[in-house]
Amino acid sequence: MKKVVILGGKGIGMIASSIIDRIGDATVIGFLNDSLDVGTKIGKFKQIEVVGKTDDLENYLENEDHYVFIAYVGFKNEKAMHEKIVSLNIPEEKFYSVIDPSSVFPRGYCKIGNGVLIAPYAQLSPDTIISDNCMLLANSFVGHDTFLDHFAHLATNAVVGAEVHVGKAVHIGSNATIRENVNIGDFSLIGGGAVVINDVPENSIVVGNPARIIRIKE
Repeated sequence: MKKVVILGGKGIGMIASSIIDRIGDATVIGFLNDSLDVGTKIGKFKQIEVVGKTDDLENYLENEDHYVFIAYVGFKNEKAMHEKIVSLNIPEEKFYSVIDPSSVFPRGYCKIGNGVLIAPYAQLSPDTIISDNCMLLANSFVGHDTFLDHFAHLATNAVVGAEVHVGKAVHIGSNATIRENVNIGDFSLIGGGAVVINDVPENSIVVGNPARIIRIKE
């Protein structure tokens, strides 16, 4: 059986762990977390232990049956978080993808990268491309011919229309809607419930219906 170490902790880390348990083809070793002490238990009910720091990752990946899932989500420092992931130089074959059995996607009609999270009832359309380390949380939807770049996140119930380009490390908040034929620039944050009808420049924070830019991140 595969053994998975998760970079992160509560929230996405626990969601991933619960899905891995449900799939049943792997077991979670624990979390690597740079903010918490080794031995800290995460979780209110089932608890997962912090077994090390990010610097310990190489030791785990030396084992043939060990894999990694990255559960980072950055709402303020998306670019820095993306750069940290890239700097780890993790071989793509060592990424473990967490795909819930209830998710819906047309096998053979789309491309799904390595180390992705596709949560319960998330749905992909034909001719979509989901890059490495993307996350689609519960009930999110991606329209046909849409591209999600590395480390893009869709929160619960987010809807991305057809022929949309979602840039690197973009976070699309819960219940947000992205109209078809829109480009979302790298490292942007789309607020919960926003309705995006125009292109969004990189490093932007947008909110509202229709969505408007409230700040350009430095």
